[in-house]
Amino acid sequence: MIGVAKSRLRIWIVAALALAAGAALRLWFIHAYPEVQGDTFIYGDIAKNWMLHGVYGRSVDGGIDPTLIRLPGYPLFLILCFRIFGIEHYNAVMYFQTALDLATCVVIAGFARRIWSERAGWRALWLAALCPFTANYVAAPLTETPEIFCTALAFYALARFLERPRWSWALVQTVAWSYAALLRPDGALLAVALCPAIVACGYRRWGTGRMLRFAVVAGALSVLPFVPWTVRNARTFHVFEPLAPRYAVDPGESSDPGFQRWTKTVCVDLTCTSDVYWSANSDVIDFANLPARAFDNPAQTAETRSVIAEYNRTTTITPQMDEEFGALAAERVRAHPRRYYVELPLLRLADMAFRPRTEMLWIELRWWQFDRHESETEFAAAYAALNLAYFVLALVGYLRKPPLRGAILAFVVLRCALLVTLEAPEPRYTLEFFPALIALAAVALTGRRTDAPKVAI
Repeated sequence: MIGVAKSRLRIWIVAALALAAGAALRLWFIHAYPEVQGDTFIYGDIAKNWMLHGVYGRSVDGGIDPTLIRLPGYPLFLILCFRIFGIEHYNAVMYFQTALDLATCVVIAGFARRIWSERAGWRALWLAALCPFTANYVAAPLTETPEIFCTALAFYALARFLERPRWSWALVQTVAWSYAALLRPDGALLAVALCPAIVACGYRRWGTGRMLRFAVVAGALSVLPFVPWTVRNARTFHVFEPLAPRYAVDPGESSDPGFQRWTKTVCVDLTCTSDVYWSANSDVIDFANLPARAFDNPAQTAETRSVIAEYNRTTTITPQMDEEFGALAAERVRAHPRRYYVELPLLRLADMAFRPRTEMLWIELRWWQFDRHESETEFAAAYAALNLAYFVLALVGYLRKPPLRGAILAFVVLRCALLVTLEAPEPRYTLEFFPALIALAAVALTGRRTDAPKVAI
């Protein structure tokens, strides 16, 4: 009994140390690199109007206009924080996200333990607690932290469900899928990947019919939260919108399709996203910052310069200007279809996955300009190497064939398929990979499995 008690005490001490280290890292990010701007205020404005006035909308000219540009998941999260800590206390939101992210670390550890071994679970706990890329985002009141939690919870719940199918774990999966999609439209991919995995991973052990019933009911229940949202959008805006518009515009607002397509022929990295995409309809676009790939010939260079100069006079994309951007895009796509449909999308995906994740660290976006900021370049290179290490270790862990590797691969492939369609890449869009990456990396670092995994499939 004394030996068992000592063993349990060691376990609690190790877990406490890992979580304390993780908490220290996250609190340091909050102190050193808080990021409260842009989308944070959009979400906060919607949450405040919804909580105080019962209107899901944005503040405009002293009034409130209903909106559907953001799903209600994160505004609900903010309302919970506002009610507990006070309206617009964003520091409190960051601390709340810290607690949630530490819970994510525990969930990832539990997932690694069940697909491989107890030792893998401990490795995963440390890898998750000390991962700076996910930890950094607790300092930004955005959807990333709860979205990563939902992803980790969905995988863990799937593993628990496949050990012994019960409705309790099926419902936990359902809640994780639904809330992930309520946070961001791409969160729906979690259900698309993992709902079929219930059948694909469990039919041999538990029977196809039984697994199919669970999958159908869980899938149907996960859709229910979107019914009132869809009905509300139909009544308010007279449109069918079960999620949120791709370009975050309300009905009647232009999404500037010509500019969007032209951007897709130019941007492959976060620097271009910042210089071009984020400047649209708000700031000037510096022609000198456009990459060389933005022009195919001297005539196109002159035409692009003219359109950009016209835009910079008002910093507003007019319908005529949008047509001009669209004409430039059409010309470039006709001339180089493979570049547009294959090469640039793959480059954008690579940038989102492997770029140094320093976008939240107040480091120059052009981190590679060694002669301008030597120390920042060196730090960014080290950060990129650390990020790459997570991916490489995850690949090694995947090749060891742990249970649920097919579900993990399906989720990653589906997200990649979506990400290659984006015009403006951002590394944060690949953060949802990290719960699975960390679990697989822990498998790689554990070596041979000394005990059978909990999930026997």
